[in-house]
Amino acid sequence: MAEFGSGWSTTPVTGSRVVVTGAAGGLGRELTSVLAGIGADVVGIDRPGATSAPGVRLVEADLTDDGAARRALDQAGEILGGIDALICGAGIVDTIHRAKTFPLAAFRADVEANLLSQFVVAQAAYSALAAADSSSIVFLASIAAQDGLPGQASYAAAKAGVLGLTRSLAAEWAPDGIRVNAVAPGLFATPKVLAMPDSARDRLLASVPMKRVASLGEVVGSVLYLLSPAAGYATGLILRLDGGAGLTLGGFYR
Repeated sequence: MAEFGSGWSTTPVTGSRVVVTGAAGGLGRELTSVLAGIGADVVGIDRPGATSAPGVRLVEADLTDDGAARRALDQAGEILGGIDALICGAGIVDTIHRAKTFPLAAFRADVEANLLSQFVVAQAAYSALAAADSSSIVFLASIAAQDGLPGQASYAAAKAGVLGLTRSLAAEWAPDGIRVNAVAPGLFATPKVLAMPDSARDRLLASVPMKRVASLGEVVGSVLYLLSPAAGYATGLILRLDGGAGLTLGGFYR
């Protein structure tokens, strides 16, 4: 076994074949751009009509359509000649309703987009990942999975399901050489967050000791670490990025 400092890296191995879902979103575009920049071979997947970062190949698919999702993973694997890593970043976060009147159709749609489709994608990638020498999945979850999110019960519930899915797949697939982890960010610098009125963002940051949103680079860096050789013994990990929001501060913090 190599000693620490004799070649271990905190970024994916050069030439790693990586599939990124939700590749056209703010985080997805940053992920695919950075991965390509460090020498990974990347294919993105996103909805029909979406556009990827410059130079990044994109497979179009509605991931809530099981058949389309499986075909997209097959196509991505064919383009890459195999899959070493899968980053599940697709999802929706826009549905807002009070729980007592939350339309069941909207709740189901959110769970399908944010949880069920993640399982379908991972399952579709299983054979390719198991055939790779060393492989990894990273799910994008949210601190809402652990803390709840008033007004967005469907999103919080689905993301909580992603955490359970992460640990279940990690346990089942470890013997097949597939590591499965998740990153659970709080507020980070997506275009939607940056477009918020300052007053709204300040209210959301009131319980965050660091008093700022995470940069895209901080979220991307955490994903890259989980894909890297340095995280080779990490599976079933939920990496929470919250600026201290989960700490118990009592009356000390103002």
